[in-house]
Amino acid sequence: MTNVENMSFEESITALEDMVKKLENGGLDLDESLKTYEEAIALREHCKKILEDSDRKVQKIMETANGIVKENLELND
Repeated sequence: MTNVENMSFEESITALEDMVKKLENGGLDLDESLKTYEEAIALREHCKKILEDSDRKVQKIMETANGIVKENLELND
């Protein structure tokens, strides 16, 4: 797998979906399943970080476009 930190959100989601399919198909042995699960968790955390960073950027853009506007944007997990 490519270094997770260098992957875009879309690349990460696609890789994560592929891993879920592999795990759901059940053709992996225990070691492969654990490795795939570990990589999937790393991708999930990477995607979560990208979404949180994007949320902060949107909030900053909203503040810039509308003057100084303080809004609390909820993060959905």
